[in-house]
Amino acid sequence: MSGKIPREFIDELLARIDIVEVIDQRVPLRKGGKDFKACCPFHNENTPSFTVSPTKQFYHCFGCNANGSAIGFLMEFDRLSFVEAIEELAQAAGLEMPDTGPERAPDTITPALLESLSKANRFFKEQLRSHEGSAEVIAYLKERGLTGEIAALFDLGFAPPGWDNLAHTAADDAKALEIMARAGLVATRQSGGYYDRFRSRVIFPIHDSKGRVVAFGGRIIGDGEPKYLNSPETPVFHKGSELYNLHRARSPIAQHNHALVVEGYMDVVALAQYGIDNVVATLGTATTTTHLQRLFRLAPSIVFCFDGDQAGRAAAWRALETALPELGGGRQASFLFLPDGEDPDSLVRKEGAQALRDRGANAKPLPDFLFEKLASETDLTRMDGKARLVELAKPLLARIPEGPLRELMLQRLREQTGVHSSGVTPLPASRGQSRPKSNTTQRLTPMATAISLLLQRPGLAAAHGLPEHLDPQTTEPGVALLKQLHGIAASNPELTTAGLIERFRDTDDAGTLEKLASKDHLLEQEQFSPFFAETLITLEDQALAQSINKLVARAAQEDLDEDSKSRLADLYRKRARLRHSREGD
Repeated sequence: MSGKIPREFIDELLARIDIVEVIDQRVPLRKGGKDFKACCPFHNENTPSFTVSPTKQFYHCFGCNANGSAIGFLMEFDRLSFVEAIEELAQAAGLEMPDTGPERAPDTITPALLESLSKANRFFKEQLRSHEGSAEVIAYLKERGLTGEIAALFDLGFAPPGWDNLAHTAADDAKALEIMARAGLVATRQSGGYYDRFRSRVIFPIHDSKGRVVAFGGRIIGDGEPKYLNSPETPVFHKGSELYNLHRARSPIAQHNHALVVEGYMDVVALAQYGIDNVVATLGTATTTTHLQRLFRLAPSIVFCFDGDQAGRAAAWRALETALPELGGGRQASFLFLPDGEDPDSLVRKEGAQALRDRGANAKPLPDFLFEKLASETDLTRMDGKARLVELAKPLLARIPEGPLRELMLQRLREQTGVHSSGVTPLPASRGQSRPKSNTTQRLTPMATAISLLLQRPGLAAAHGLPEHLDPQTTEPGVALLKQLHGIAASNPELTTAGLIERFRDTDDAGTLEKLASKDHLLEQEQFSPFFAETLITLEDQALAQSINKLVARAAQEDLDEDSKSRLADLYRKRARLRHSREGD
C-alpha cells in the first residue's frame, strides 16, 4: 500500500476527520444545498464550481475536474506527499501514526535537519543583537531603510566573520556536525573538520509552506564574492520548489488578487517595510513550473519584476516560456521592467509604495511582451519577415492551453502577418496543467452507472447483492472492479466515498473511480437504492444475454452436448422470468 500505512488506519482517519473543516481552513466554503461550495483553488473562475460533499467526504470541481478525499486535497493544495498528508490529518484528528514496521523506517533525518536549521536561525539572530561586529550590519540595514521591527519580522540575522563560529556551537559533537553539514550550514575541510558556509553576511532565513526554516540566504557585508549566497540543495530544501516569503505572502496575494515576483531577498523585505506584502522572490534560480503553480493557486495574476537591462529581459523571457503552459483558465502574467540602475528596493524608497503599485498595475502583459520580442527579431516590412514571425511564434503559442487566450494570440498573429492558417497544434498537456472540463451530461453504461452509484453510496452493497451471472471472464469491462468494490463496501458498512476510493490510490483504476464518484445522477437520497437495484437487473439481463449468445454461437459451429443444451434452456428461462418480473414492476 502507498506509504506502507495500514489500510485500517486510513479508514479510521477518514471516518474521524471532516473534509469540510479541512478544506474550509484553506479555502473558505459556503453552504449550497446539501453540499458546500467555493471558487476552485486549482483553477481560476468567477462562478463557484468547486463542491465539497460532507456525505461522500469528497470534493469535486465541475470546472477543471479536480476531485478526491481530504488526503488528496492536502497533497494537491499543500503539495504534501501521501505520508505527509496522512500525518497532517492524523495530528489534527488526535490520532497517533501507526508503527509501519521494518518496511518503512522512521524518518529521523528530516526532524534532525529542521532542528539544526532552527538552532542556526536562533544563533544568527543572537549574533545580530550581541556580536561586536554587528554594528556594521545594523548600519547597513538602516541605510537600506529597514526598521528594527521589519528586521525582527523577517528574522534577519548575522553570520559573523571567522571560519567556525557556527560550527563551534556543536561542541565537537560529530553527529551534530554531520547533521549541520547535511543541512547546508557547514562544509568539510579538505584537511579535516568543518567550516561555516555563511561568514560576514546578513542572513535571511528561508521558510517552507509550514513556516519552518529550511535554508538561508546571505548577503555579503562589505566587499567579497559572491554577493549573495544560498544554502545548497538538501533533503528539506529544493530551490525549484520554494519561494522566499511565500509563507507570509499567501493571504496578501489572495487579497490583492496577484503576486509580485522579485529577484532578491532585500527587495521583498524593503517592499514589506512600505506595506507591499504580496511579494515573493525566487531563490537564486529561474522561475519554475512549481513556483508558478503554487502562486496561481493563490491568485489568477502574477507580475514579474525585472531590471530593464539585457540580463533582466533575458530572465523575463525565460519566465515567459515557463509560464505559457500555465496560462489556462483566465490566468495572467505581466512584466514590470524597472528603470536603469533601479531595483524594487531603491525605487520604492525613491517613489513610494503607491507609485510602485501603479507601475505594477501598468506592467506589460505577457502577450505584448511576447509579440514585441519576436517582432524585434524580424523585419515585418518583408514578406519573409512575416513568415519568420509565424515560425517563431508557432511553438510558443502551441504551449498555451486551448482556450480564449490562445485564440486571441493566434488572431493577433494573423493580424500582424496576414497568415490565416498558422498550423498551431497544442502540445500534450503536462502534469499540473489545467484539466479538461468534465462532461457531466455524458451517458454512462449500466456497468459504469452501477460502479458510480456504489461509490457514491457504499451502503448500497449491504442492501443489494450482485447478480450471480456476472462473469469476471466476460468481455464487459468493469465486472471485476464492480465485484471488488461491492466486496469492500459490504465488508465495511461505515466506509465513505472517500474511504472507498482511497483503497485504490496508486492503481490504474483510481482516475476512473474519481470521475465516476463525481457523476451527478440527479437523484434524491431515497432514489439511489431503487435506481441501483434497477441497474443491477439491467446488468443481469446483459450477462444472461451474453451467455446465451455464446452458446448459440457454439451451436452454429457444432452440436451442443446435453449439459450445454440444458444450460441454454435454463438461461432462456431465467432471462424470461427476469424480464417478466421487470415488466410486472
